[in-house]
Amino acid sequence: MFLEGKKAIVTGGARGIGRAIALALAGEGAAIAVLDMDEPGAKETAALIEKAGRRSLAWTVDISLLSQVQEAVNKILDLWGSIDIVVNNAGITRDALLIRMSEEDWDSVLAVNLKGAFNLSRATARSMMKQRSGCIVNVASIIGLMGNAGQANYAASKGGLIALTKSLAKEMAPRGIRVNAVAPGFIATEMTDKIPPQIKEEMVKAIPLSRMGTPEDVAGVVVFLASPSASYITGQVLIIDGGMYI
Repeated sequence: MFLEGKKAIVTGGARGIGRAIALALAGEGAAIAVLDMDEPGAKETAALIEKAGRRSLAWTVDISLLSQVQEAVNKILDLWGSIDIVVNNAGITRDALLIRMSEEDWDSVLAVNLKGAFNLSRATARSMMKQRSGCIVNVASIIGLMGNAGQANYAASKGGLIALTKSLAKEMAPRGIRVNAVAPGFIATEMTDKIPPQIKEEMVKAIPLSRMGTPEDVAGVVVFLASPSASYITGQVLIIDGGMYI
């Protein structure tokens, strides 16, 4: 139980990678607050955590709005007294070629994927700085490193998240707070289920390990970064892509 007694917040924890991360952190002893716009999904994740014998809370929060995020963080601090781990996982896609991408599609992806991470990091930073400890893990993407046609908004949001990770790592290290990112490749989730089978087959051919990743593949790395085993790691981006981006 690497994380016994720790309290964590996971955004986008209603399903997919977020749910896997929440369950994996709870499996190592942490209490989990699940933040998501999907209220039934968030409550289901919280129920699974409680069934496993760990404390959990579920809040319906629009992470693109700082006021809602700060309100949720204040309530969690009132109930639990501290926050030790923050996982900025929530993300959306609105794919289109640049000439067809609407301003709304650009703004919404940046608001959730990048501003949302800023909002939660900012809302929790003061309490972490006071306790002189804490860990932030941002869920980026290899698309933020390599780009992708038809995903300019998503690539910009994830590339920005990587830059945010490195800046916050330098800013918060003197107070004992570590900030890292993971960059998943093609992971089997509801998002990738929408990809046509023929295209998905071609994607798998480009992966040296010859398979798509699972949410649990990502969750295991997040648990490592949040654990004492990673106590001397900050400002790093760990790529989880089966060898695709080498």
